[in-house]
Amino acid sequence: MSLRTPAETAPTAAVPRDAAPVEVTESRGHLAWIFAGLMLSMLLASLNQTVLSTALPTIVGELDGVNQMQWVITAYILASTVMMPVYGKLGDQIGRKPLLVGAIITFVVGSVLGGLAQDIHFLIGARVVQGIGGGGLMILSQTIIADVVPARERGKYMGLMGGVFAVSSVAGPLLGGWFTEGIGWRWAFWMSIPLGAIALYGAVFLLRLPHTRQRAAVDWKGMVLLAVAATCLILAVTWGGHTYAWGSWQILALLAVMVLSAGVFLLVERSAVDPVIPLRLFVHRNIVLTTVAGLAIGVAMFGALGYMPTYLQMAYGKSATEAGLLMIPMMGALLVTSIGAGAAVSRTGRYKMLPVVGSLIIAVGLYLLSLLEAASPLWQVLTSLAVLGVGIGLSMQILVLVVQNSVPLREVGMATAANNYFRQIGATLGSALVGSLFTTRLHDLLVERLPAEAQARAGAGGAGASLTPDALQQMPAPLREIVVSSYTDALTPVYLWLVPLGLVAAGLLLLVREDTLRTTLD
Repeated sequence: MSLRTPAETAPTAAVPRDAAPVEVTESRGHLAWIFAGLMLSMLLASLNQTVLSTALPTIVGELDGVNQMQWVITAYILASTVMMPVYGKLGDQIGRKPLLVGAIITFVVGSVLGGLAQDIHFLIGARVVQGIGGGGLMILSQTIIADVVPARERGKYMGLMGGVFAVSSVAGPLLGGWFTEGIGWRWAFWMSIPLGAIALYGAVFLLRLPHTRQRAAVDWKGMVLLAVAATCLILAVTWGGHTYAWGSWQILALLAVMVLSAGVFLLVERSAVDPVIPLRLFVHRNIVLTTVAGLAIGVAMFGALGYMPTYLQMAYGKSATEAGLLMIPMMGALLVTSIGAGAAVSRTGRYKMLPVVGSLIIAVGLYLLSLLEAASPLWQVLTSLAVLGVGIGLSMQILVLVVQNSVPLREVGMATAANNYFRQIGATLGSALVGSLFTTRLHDLLVERLPAEAQARAGAGGAGASLTPDALQQMPAPLREIVVSSYTDALTPVYLWLVPLGLVAAGLLLLVREDTLRTTLD
């Protein structure tokens, strides 16, 4: 198979002012069924990034594992991240439908295991299995739509897919809180079984895709090396300064293995017959810029949102269900701006400034969150979240569209996977960094501020390992105020450290070349 040079694959730089005719090979009815199935698959994956956020304090309190709280979130994101390049490359090689079916089944198996978990380590293992399937659901949903819809019209579909993240950002915490206060937090896992069954039916019986010829060469070495490098990086960030000192041999060894794996990966990819992430992708300026910007946005977004429902429960005394409902301002802002941005791109063909403005708004939202204090009114929190939602909605899905428009259709899977991989690396880093910093600071503040006799009651000796929202409400008012102020002082300063990431992303995206969006499927 001959390969085009970057100059041959890149669209022309001029953007027409008049709308161009768009070729859509699928009938509208069939396309609607395909898209509905893909939306459900993506909802499954994105919902499970957020559904445990409101249930998390109760879960880890029952399982005596608050000191490992960040791993319940990080394990899922890490596993899905590692699998993204695998799904992207194999989808280009053997077709995406069988991989989607396998990803749904794997995800449901992980959900069953999570519902049966009796200790924190089993729960974390179940989240890993969920993540292995979830990575496929995320990446295949975005690449399958590229198989049937040209880039020019794809904007409105990508905008709706971005809306899925908005819905899950509220529906997840809301459902998690409702289950926790009602029939039990394990239903946050059981609910994936019927949803998975519907998604599986759609994938098997409704999804018809162009036939893909299978190739013999599979870059297993590259896939393994990429997984090892990502895992070592996340372990180092999660454990550093918390479980182990940053200068300890454990952290230094992880960082050394990460650097070695990344270096060997580059050598392997240069000589591989069919590399999992072809290095030639990064000759494209737009791919490099959007990938680095996406990584920065991922760190900021998941670092900011991962622990917000927990914060609302502990600092404002809200129930798990109320904490979920309080995420609605962010969801509404994200949903409206994501759909609106996608529709605007399809109508005008212009897209460059949307993610630039979105990144700047993300920085503003993070700064507003960093201003929160223990006495801050609730409306201030909700306003800050809404601002953050506007920024995410304007930027997230547009970056994927830019990447897909930069490569021929036969490479869209691995290009999309590479972009999502680095963005998810950012998400994992953000979740791990904020989680590690938050729990460490919280432990230190509780030990410093609480009287010695009250520390055992708050679980401060074990980083608050048994402290739940219910336990906090039963504490005497003076002690409760100390814990609330400790939660605020432990979390909100971290948001200020994330502000530069939004500014960096905006600066990079200003350099993106606004190529013409393709109007046909090549």
